[in-house]
Amino acid sequence: MAKKNNKKDYQSSRVLSPKERTANIIIFIVLALFAFTMVFPLIYMVATSFMTKNQILSGKLTIFPDPILIGKYSEVMQKGQFISGIINTVIVEIPVLLFGGFTSSLAAFAFAKMNFRGKNALFLALLATIMIPFAVVMIPQYVLFTRLRWTNSLLPLIIPGCFGNVSMIFFLRQNLYSIPSELMDAAKIDGSGYFGIYARIFLPLMKGALGTQLMLWFMGIWNDYLAPTIFLRSEKYWTLQVVIRSFNHYYAIQSDYALIMAASVIAMLPTLVLFFLFQRVIIESIAISGIK
Repeated sequence: MAKKNNKKDYQSSRVLSPKERTANIIIFIVLALFAFTMVFPLIYMVATSFMTKNQILSGKLTIFPDPILIGKYSEVMQKGQFISGIINTVIVEIPVLLFGGFTSSLAAFAFAKMNFRGKNALFLALLATIMIPFAVVMIPQYVLFTRLRWTNSLLPLIIPGCFGNVSMIFFLRQNLYSIPSELMDAAKIDGSGYFGIYARIFLPLMKGALGTQLMLWFMGIWNDYLAPTIFLRSEKYWTLQVVIRSFNHYYAIQSDYALIMAASVIAMLPTLVLFFLFQRVIIESIAISGIK
């Protein structure tokens, strides 16, 4: 044991050779350039939201507007369509996250801790649906929802999500495998049923993983563009991303790009704040869920 510790100390205190230092510097510069390339469009979008029309159309690349125009944010918030888009998105989020999170965690518990015939085959069939792109099923779904007369409402975005999320079921199932099954056996001896075992024992133990998955699902619903575009025909039911698309069509003709960028920044803030606040929890939860 002492030899292993001495070996680790030697490796940590070893002086890098000039070639290794040069290689590390080159790798750092390359990664920094890639990081800057990824982040720069986001920075420029924020900068553009503070620019005047003349600054944007001048063709000069700058991230420090002079003068700084802040009125576009208040102008966006005064748009009734933008506010209704936020409200409609929240109306979709709340039932989907509440009921969908409950059904997903319940299904994950069943696949991880219960024994029934065809469990593995059923789970593999459920998991295989992840590989089916939405473009394949969107036309059949549109036909189905049209016959149900749901396409002029938020129901196509709410009802399917209330039955669960396959990705969430998978990650929660993997998380539940790390919880000893002996707890379930002990609860059975005490006379608890399956739902009682789920609600009193396993649900509190997986609340960290469940919260992480709900945050990721929140981001997905908040940024969803394709499904609302297909299923929502009436403007009063448009979600936030569809409203921003309409801003892009209407205000781009007037070259009012600052207003479009301001709307995009406001729409981006909730997911950005959530990710930075809980990024460590999200990464740890995904890492733990991937270990059986």
